[in-house]
Amino acid sequence: MPRIAAARPAAEPSSPRQKARYRRILHAAANLAAESGLERVQMHDVAKDAGVAIGTLYRYFPSKTHLFTGVMADQVERLDETTPVPAPGEDPEEAVAELLVRASRHLLSRPLLAIAMLQSNSSAHAATIPDTGRIDNMFRDLVLRTLGIDAPTAQDITLVRLLVQCWHGVLTASLNGRTPLPDTESDLRMACHLLLAPRSNTAADGRDSR
Repeated sequence: MPRIAAARPAAEPSSPRQKARYRRILHAAANLAAESGLERVQMHDVAKDAGVAIGTLYRYFPSKTHLFTGVMADQVERLDETTPVPAPGEDPEEAVAELLVRASRHLLSRPLLAIAMLQSNSSAHAATIPDTGRIDNMFRDLVLRTLGIDAPTAQDITLVRLLVQCWHGVLTASLNGRTPLPDTESDLRMACHLLLAPRSNTAADGRDSR
């Protein structure tokens, strides 16, 4: 499990040059983890491949946990940007299922990187690594948008949180070789229909909300 460094606030890039440097770091880290896995990634190799000084790397990412949680946040942001609005008449639960299946296929295509991101995010504490909250919020908002819920109730938010936690568990089982891909996708579809059935806008899509 990646070690979390002593409490030290991570810097945030602000200028275009800093943002470009930040993205190079994320890209380099993702490629190295995809090739060799989390434990074998060395911070000095990330800095070298990104073309930045090691001090710059640590300023943005004080530990590997910070780094790969940041990589995951970047991946979720890209998913958010590339997910289309569901077509009129499309079943909301099925639209979310398609979203999770698409995201899962992308993650499972680079399993070592997926493990690095999931392990880092699950071990990160929200108080010291803000990207954890950013990941949760982005994914929650993406699922709610896909469901067509503009004003979520407390129950809607709970249902989405449970679904995301279930998704992480299903992904982990697949990455560990316990669940074949067809079963992984079938499980995700069933989870969407079971967990999202009580959402607040169920009646709006023509189904009984009881």
